[in-house]
Amino acid sequence: MDVALPMTALVVLICLGMPIAYALGVTGAVGAAMAIGWMPTLGVLQTTPYRTAANFLLSTIPLFILMAELLARSSIVRNLYRMCFLWLGHIRGGLALAAVAASTGFAALAGSSTAAAAAMARISVPEMRRYGYDDRLAVGTVAVAGTLSIMIPPSLGLIIYGVLTETSIGSLFMAGVVPGILTAAGYVTVILLWVKRRPDIAPAAPKPPRAERVASIRPVWPAAVLVGLVLGGIYSGAITATEAAAVGAMGALIIGIGWGGLRRSEFAEALRHTLRSTAMIFAIVIGAMIFGYYLAATRAPQELIDWVGTLPLPAWGILLVIVLIYLVLGFFIDQLAIVILTLPLTFPLVMSLGYDPIWFGIIVTKTTEIGLVTPPLGMNVFVAASASNTRVETGFKGVMPFLIGEFVVLGLLIALPELSLWLPGLIAY
Repeated sequence: MDVALPMTALVVLICLGMPIAYALGVTGAVGAAMAIGWMPTLGVLQTTPYRTAANFLLSTIPLFILMAELLARSSIVRNLYRMCFLWLGHIRGGLALAAVAASTGFAALAGSSTAAAAAMARISVPEMRRYGYDDRLAVGTVAVAGTLSIMIPPSLGLIIYGVLTETSIGSLFMAGVVPGILTAAGYVTVILLWVKRRPDIAPAAPKPPRAERVASIRPVWPAAVLVGLVLGGIYSGAITATEAAAVGAMGALIIGIGWGGLRRSEFAEALRHTLRSTAMIFAIVIGAMIFGYYLAATRAPQELIDWVGTLPLPAWGILLVIVLIYLVLGFFIDQLAIVILTLPLTFPLVMSLGYDPIWFGIIVTKTTEIGLVTPPLGMNVFVAASASNTRVETGFKGVMPFLIGEFVVLGLLIALPELSLWLPGLIAY
């Protein structure tokens, strides 16, 4: 009863539309009170919000969000897309390839997938329409390419995972590089196969002069320098992830004002969006910590591990069940909420099976990345469709071919852990 009633209440409250943070906090408090009594629970409620929010590592989150918002509102993203457009646009499907390339570059500058999808939708979809591209390909490409920001560092998803599991954020960032590039390559493959089968959805654009293509590289150099400072500093060990986030936010402000044409109104809008996103994430983390006290009091994670140990399944079979659960949850729940909600149960279980915590972080991040474009929630599809004035149904039709590539890449990452662990191991030694 101590476990079943609060768990059922949590599902009911989420289905009724209560924000995830409040649902976690309310059910966690009630569950803890049932397990240990109201007086100890009141002590938890008194200390948990401050102790959670005062975690130094969490300061990384608002700084990387601010970095993303500042860059999304300057002309840096537009210059990045223009460069990719000039170099790839003459290929059939080249404007979609340019959107993937620009999204990959933007992902290395910011960890917000929705910011990436919104920025690229405003920039690239009108260009694709002008050259006669089908809206399904245009919006689907932008929506799915925006998810690269949750895998390629700096990634908010990897930061949250590192904080909750006490795993090195720097190692997680390094582990995300190869899977991120592999995911982008999967998107490119899907686009090339799609336009080969249906040439009418992506007419080829004229090839620009070589001098114009070369000149397009020049406006992008500040962004390349910023990537080098942020990721190079983390990978070399010269600065921590938190310090790198501060460098990135300040660098984005300097680049936005000096080279990106960032206006005062856009700067204020970036601050508002940063505050809104940060407050939402911190509220979810605090609610999850309260819920975590309830789970610890009931010993639910330990009992789950003991129960799984009695199942007639090999370790890889149990892992596949966990991955399937993450994929199903991604249909209905926000991705960061899934990570925060489930890790207190799944992380100890997976560690008891002998898997690497860094590799599992990449698998969790990849599955939640897929959830960003799957119906009915599919946040990136809603953002891209809204920013480009397209029907949401068209966006979901456009992402369906890309889901095949997503599952292929996910299968490779599960079957070959070396894809995720090679770079962290190389740098560590």
